[in-house]
Order: sequence, then structure tokens, then C-alpha cells
Amino acid sequence: MQAVILAAGKGTRLRPLTEDKPKALVEVNNKPLVEHVFDDLINLNAEEFVVVVGYLKEKIMERYGDEYRGVPITYAHQREQNGLAHALLTAEPYVDDDFMLMLGDNIFRGNLGDVVNRQREDRADAAFLVEEVPMEEASRYGVCNTNKYGEITEVLEKPDDPPSNLVMTGFYTFTPAIFHACHLVQPSDRGEYELPDAIDLLIQSGRTIDAIRLDGWRIDVGYPEDRERAEERLNGDGSKQADAEPEPTKEA
Repeated sequence: MQAVILAAGKGTRLRPLTEDKPKALVEVNNKPLVEHVFDDLINLNAEEFVVVVGYLKEKIMERYGDEYRGVPITYAHQREQNGLAHALLTAEPYVDDDFMLMLGDNIFRGNLGDVVNRQREDRADAAFLVEEVPMEEASRYGVCNTNKYGEITEVLEKPDDPPSNLVMTGFYTFTPAIFHACHLVQPSDRGEYELPDAIDLLIQSGRTIDAIRLDGWRIDVGYPEDRERAEERLNGDGSKQADAEPEPTKEA
């Protein structure tokens, strides 16, 4: 399975760490964020990386060239940062079939392989890793509602009054149907083409999207304090880190 990584952001909230580098190259535990992502995806048997770059893209391209640990890299250029659905569309010409999608600013320890296995076994139209957060924090994320079967029935991007505290984590699997939905998305009130809006269009068209609960932890590195928190968690895992790594899937 191919893997798309969204790594075009400026990381303005991470300044001064991003004054001279893209967000994806901010180091956490002496390793750039994007390398944490690459390594997770290699554990899931990714056969190719499609990396969406934008801000200071040449620094990522010069550092990694055309492969990382033997996995080929293709770069897609998002010329303007107009939202995640817009970023994903830049990868469309390079994606052939079902694929993994990971945001380039998350540190994970958990059951990523369960998401890939669900996509393969059930032939769902999409599967997402989701987690519960404190209700007061839910408005920072894409919030999900699910039915009794664990299928996602609604996604809301950063709602002022969240209907639940179940949120998307930044790891997904999709069929190419998501690209058609992204083409149909209209700009949000923020002026961006939002990925949750595209997902909602999939749901409205009758597509099945499975929610997989995170068994482990993840940190969205959006602020300098998040980076510090991620380093504390990684160092705190210590010898447990290997046990927390997801098992490679056999069919990805």
C-alpha cells in the first residue's frame, strides 16, 4: 500500500523552531518529525511514500532525496496552503489504489496496523484511527460521531460546540474515492478546503468508514510544549517502546 504524508505546513505555532525549516523537519528526540512518520509507515510495509511538500520544500527534498530506508519517495508540491483536502489533491496523480494517509506532525505509539488490516479485510471505503480527548479539547480537532457498528456517521472540523469527544488522530486509510470528494469540497469559513468536509461527502454518498480506537498514545506536535511532551513520552517509554510499536501487516 502506498502512503501519503502531508508535510507542506509552515508550522507558525512552532516558531521559533520553524524560522529556518519546515515543520516536518522539527526534531523530536533528535529525529525530524517526518522521520517518525516514515518509520511508522515502514512498520506498516509502505511500498512508496508520496510526500506533499510546500514551505521550504527544498530542505526536505535535499535531505531525503528519492528514498528513505529503501522506500522510494515521490514529492507532490502544494503551492499554497489551502487546507488538508487541497493538500491531498496534490498527491492524486501519484496514487494508484487504496492508500495510507498520515499527517506529518504526529508522534504515534499504538495500533496503526489495525487500521490497515480493517481496510484490507473489510474493503471499507476508509478507516480512521480515533481517540477520546477531554471534552474541552475536542473543538481543536475533527470530531466524529459513530453508530452502534463503529462506523463514522458524521465528521465536524473544529466545531464550537462539539457533539462528542471522539476525534480523528491523523492516521487514515482511503480508497481513491476520497479524491473525488475532495474535488467537490467548497471553502470553509476559514477559507480552506477541509478534509473532514470531504469525508462527510463520502458518508453522505453511502460510503462505509470504520473507526478504530487508538490503543496507545499520540501527540499532535503543534506547539513547542507539544514537542517537549512528546519527548517526555518517548523517553518515558524506554524499554517498553519496542512493545508499543505496531505489528507489521502482512498484506499492506
